[in-house]
Amino acid sequence: MRSSSSELLLDQQQELRKRKLLELAQPKKKPPKRTCRERIWFYTTSFLAMTAVGGGSSLLFLVPLYVDPAISTLAADFAPEPVKCVTTRREELCGILNCTWSSCREGCTSDMYSCTHIYVMYTTAPYYTDDGDGNWTSTSTSPSTSTTTTTTTTTPSPGENFTEDAVLLVNIKGCGYPPEVDCDNFTTMYGKVNAEFPCYYSRENRTVVLIHYDREEHVAIIIHYFAVPFIVTLATSVVLCVMYCDCRCGSERDRRRRRARRCAVEDARYVPLSVHDTR
Repeated sequence: MRSSSSELLLDQQQELRKRKLLELAQPKKKPPKRTCRERIWFYTTSFLAMTAVGGGSSLLFLVPLYVDPAISTLAADFAPEPVKCVTTRREELCGILNCTWSSCREGCTSDMYSCTHIYVMYTTAPYYTDDGDGNWTSTSTSPSTSTTTTTTTTTPSPGENFTEDAVLLVNIKGCGYPPEVDCDNFTTMYGKVNAEFPCYYSRENRTVVLIHYDREEHVAIIIHYFAVPFIVTLATSVVLCVMYCDCRCGSERDRRRRRARRCAVEDARYVPLSVHDTR
């Protein structure tokens, strides 16, 4: 009995080995080729997914670097026309407690251990310069701080009413990155006492003054760096949802579920009757 059982086990093991060898010897089946529709579906999905991820990732960098300063600048409501500014004093400070803000700083993320405070006084009347022929024309600064030039002309009105000391900033955040922000050039031109130049004051906070302001430029930044990526990300996400998720109305889904339940109940009723008839 023992010998017969052992022989049966050996035979079974040999059969299993033969089957495995035959399976390994058979050529592997090639995966079925994708149809043209499946290829289009795959590449469309890949493109939409990469676009959605890229748009969302770009918002993470563009919003704090460009969109937030632009919104803050528009919210400050700066005067559209330049006014006359005169530097009253300049302070060079050291220490993290003394440097809670700076008129100009290259880099906006690191801690400040040395800073420059520039204070100015300004008039609310528009700034004019003499063109040499006795004509007075309005002037403004150029968009780039590195190419802004100071002027020493005065307004034609003899009596000028200056405000109290205000803070001069290179932009609403007081910081930036080269080549847009050049703090050495900024401090050299605007940090001299009694230096005279056109500037823009905030009508919301009259203690804040900028050397350059262009409303259309900041609106364009918000549109290009926030609105466009946000709309692209939202549109691609909606298309992916429609392609892969059941985005139909809830009423239609409920109807289909009710139909399936009715069919199941009817099948359960008819099955016992058919079995009884066969008996």
